[in-house]
Amino acid sequence: MIEGLIIGVLAGFALAAVAAKLLISRMMIVTRPSGLGFEQTVAKLSGNIEAADGWVLQSVWDMNESMAKHGVEFPHRVQKLNMCNAGYAGEVLTGDRWVSSLLPCGLAVWEDDGGKVWVSKMNTGLIGRMFGGTIARVMGGKVANDEKRITAGVLG
Repeated sequence: MIEGLIIGVLAGFALAAVAAKLLISRMMIVTRPSGLGFEQTVAKLSGNIEAADGWVLQSVWDMNESMAKHGVEFPHRVQKLNMCNAGYAGEVLTGDRWVSSLLPCGLAVWEDDGGKVWVSKMNTGLIGRMFGGTIARVMGGKVANDEKRITAGVLG
């Protein structure tokens, strides 16, 4: 009888751990369909970044081109837009330089097997709240709010 209880408790913990892992991984990256074509999505996001107060589009990384240089051909387009707001980065890095691996912010534009265009990004609101303090205030608040404005008119 006690063995059954122990097995039940362990099975419950295992099931909860698997469920938490699946849920957390889906929450860390936000993916939404674009209402535009691939090139239009990249162009609109690029323009929105440059128009957003304090934000700079640092680079557009064509991942297909990069992989092809190393002999890897990938049939679906993938580009990553790296963007930074120096003021926000300065606030975070003043006390939390270890978070620099999360910077700069990025938006990924990619095609699925059917040619549909998607935009994925780190869930900065959730990540900011997980860290607390300055990171929560900047990434969880200011950055998350600006990202909503930057992706406006693109996400379906």
